[in-house]
Amino acid sequence: MSRYQAEPPHTHGQPAKTGILLINLGTPNAPTRFELKRYLQQFLSDPRVVEIPRVLWWIILNFVILQTRPDESAKKYAAIWDNREGSPLLFHTEKQAKLLQGWLGERIRSPYVVDFAMRYGRPSIDSAMQRLHEQGCDRILCIPLYPQYAASSTASAFDAVFRHLLSRRNQPALRTVKHYHDDPGYIAALADKVQTYWQKNGRPDRLIMSFHGVPRYTLDKGDPYFCECQKTGRLLAEALALNDDQYQITFQSRFGRAEWVKPYTAATLAELGRAKTRRVDVFCPGFTADCLETLEEIAMEVKTVFLKAGGGEFHYIPALNEDSKWIEALGHIALSNLQGWIDPEQDTEAGRAAGERSRQRAMRLGAKN
Repeated sequence: MSRYQAEPPHTHGQPAKTGILLINLGTPNAPTRFELKRYLQQFLSDPRVVEIPRVLWWIILNFVILQTRPDESAKKYAAIWDNREGSPLLFHTEKQAKLLQGWLGERIRSPYVVDFAMRYGRPSIDSAMQRLHEQGCDRILCIPLYPQYAASSTASAFDAVFRHLLSRRNQPALRTVKHYHDDPGYIAALADKVQTYWQKNGRPDRLIMSFHGVPRYTLDKGDPYFCECQKTGRLLAEALALNDDQYQITFQSRFGRAEWVKPYTAATLAELGRAKTRRVDVFCPGFTADCLETLEEIAMEVKTVFLKAGGGEFHYIPALNEDSKWIEALGHIALSNLQGWIDPEQDTEAGRAAGERSRQRAMRLGAKN
């Protein structure tokens, strides 16, 4: 029996079509114990996520974590679940894909398809790659919705894409976007989000930029994630014209007993609360869509920590979600990485102008680095 999936007969002269795949982390299908157990088992079984000996971790995962954590996690998901649209991460990511399709449609005529997938849960990367294949995409650009590269997120997403290709006889050409933590459009979109919020709600005494945490040993092993978060935070602070004492970069979502990169978000907010800080705003630049880690962990749990410690006002600034400047930045990132795949003779005038802006942005980044 062949190891490859069945392919339709090859025909000559078919026009090349490009697929653009947005990839996010994932979400359970429903805020229930059963769905959380299934989701957590897939997520925490990934050796990119938990890097301890497999046999030992299998015992801990199946006989400890999956017996207790699903109930707790289901309650947290239920607190942020939208009764009409479901998982916030899922519907925000789906909307981003649709908006990107429309943004690109105004700028290029070359045939393309934008789709999205989740690394864990549904829609899976396998199913999205299959959909792109069935629509005739023989070139695919993969854009993880993680601006900062980490082996546990970006590399894991690429692992799943590459694994899918093992089953393809007629493989598509493939490009991947490793990171865009210092992309000018991304930074501008972050700054606009914060400034718009401050125009409506006033400014805080301190802005906390909270990124998802990773174990400390990943930095020692060569993972650039911590450094890329620092650069994003610094560039955002510069765009907002903040002094060093007006903002702080922290890390959230610690799991297990190992040391993670510091400072921890919850501990920092507790300290600010004890100092009777009048107002803090928390923004999560590494999350391009609101999800459990922003809506429940930050906007509920960390808020409670700050207030109980004696702090004043706590404000959570929403993620980029469907903001037009973010969709524009995402579009330019796509165009920069689609060069050579889109026929310039078929591009619209607006598309050529957008492509030129993307090339200039790439040149500026190259000069900085």
